[in-house]
Amino acid sequence: MTTTALKEPVRETSPGAAREPHRRTGRIRRLSLPYLLLLPALLLELLVHLVPMAIGIVMSFKELTQFYIRDWGSAPWSGVGNYKVSVDFDAPVGEALLHSFFVTVGFTLLSVGLCWLIGTAAAVFMQDTFRGRGLLRALFLVPYALPVYAAVITWVFMFQHDNGLVNHVLHDQLHLTGKPSFWLIGDNSFYALLTVSVWKGWPFAFLIVTAALQNIPHELYEAAALDGAGTWQRIRRITLPSLRPVNQVLVLVLFLWTFNDFNTPYVLFGKSAPEAADLVSVHIYQASFVTWNFGTGSAMSVLLLLFLLVVTGVYLLLTSRGRRAADA
Repeated sequence: MTTTALKEPVRETSPGAAREPHRRTGRIRRLSLPYLLLLPALLLELLVHLVPMAIGIVMSFKELTQFYIRDWGSAPWSGVGNYKVSVDFDAPVGEALLHSFFVTVGFTLLSVGLCWLIGTAAAVFMQDTFRGRGLLRALFLVPYALPVYAAVITWVFMFQHDNGLVNHVLHDQLHLTGKPSFWLIGDNSFYALLTVSVWKGWPFAFLIVTAALQNIPHELYEAAALDGAGTWQRIRRITLPSLRPVNQVLVLVLFLWTFNDFNTPYVLFGKSAPEAADLVSVHIYQASFVTWNFGTGSAMSVLLLLFLLVVTGVYLLLTSRGRRAADA
């Protein structure tokens, strides 16, 4: 008697199914490669910005003075005491901080407005082709390309009372002032700071607006000219509406840079800025490194951070609503 063994049918594997795991692995590698390339930058950002920010927030809750510099971790906790001192506007510390805040707001609004206005006007003017346009563009970008310290130190010499170029031109040559002015002290220090800030900031606006103008079709201007639109009408009806998305980002960046600017007033006036040019950044520096009260200075820095976050959030919310309303 013979028995026949039942054999299981052999399943054939297609070449495509065999290559499927390799394809999945390759897809995972391609998707993870950008994140791996960004990892060093993220780690540096963590070490350079986020870790010091967290340490500063912790310091704002401590009574950290010059007596605890060597071992700041042993400084006693003050809770929200530093914040109460900073926002007590009836006390000298809070009153000085409030004055510095108002000076910074006024300075920032004027500087950002003038930078945007001059940069946009220069970009629109340079849109037409004429001889020497490339050279003029390069000269316009010189203030932005110069190192901040070298540029501001040059302005310090120009603002000197006795032999500065500004007084030489305004008083000796043009006779616009009755006597040479003190530009680095007193009320004139605000105008000196504003001049330097606009001088080194408007080329950035010029650069961004110039790049944005390249995306506007030239046919729109030709059609508007055929319809009889003048230069100002073309700018108002075509150029400015087309630049609105770029201008929204540009204004926000200029605002944050100008409000946080420390290098310009510090190099221009030194450690103690005049009362008329007492920006928040220099005021926080003085509260921390001149009076050696790092706890109060850290609390002021955190308040400044919160203010900028709120302003940025409100600005983005309003601009997004305006953009949706314009699209609807």
